[in-house]
Amino acid sequence: MTEKIAWGEPTFRVRGKLFAQFDDHHHGAEHVAVWLAAPLGAQEMLLYADPQRYFAPPYVGKRGWVGVRLDGKVDWAAVVRLVRDAYRQIAPARLTASLPPA
Repeated sequence: MTEKIAWGEPTFRVRGKLFAQFDDHHHGAEHVAVWLAAPLGAQEMLLYADPQRYFAPPYVGKRGWVGVRLDGKVDWAAVVRLVRDAYRQIAPARLTASLPPA
C-alpha cells in the first residue's frame, strides 16, 4: 500500500490502483470524509441505512464508491471494515489471499 497526494488530498493505493481518498472539505464540501471503493450494492445499502453518515462522492460515486463522513461521532470499527473492504475490492487476489477473513 502507498500513500500519494493527488487532487490536493491524500490517496491510498495498492499496486498503483486507488482504493481510498481522504476528503478534507474537498472542493468546498461541508465535511471531512473518506471515499472508498465498495463492492456492488454496498453504496446503496449504506446510503439507505444512514444518509447522514454515508454519501455518493463526486467523480467516483457513479462507480459505486461510498463516502463516509468523519466529523461528529464516528463508528471507527465500521470505518475500519469499510477500508479493509475497499482494499480487498482493488487489491490483486494474490495480495488478498494472505489476509485474514473479512
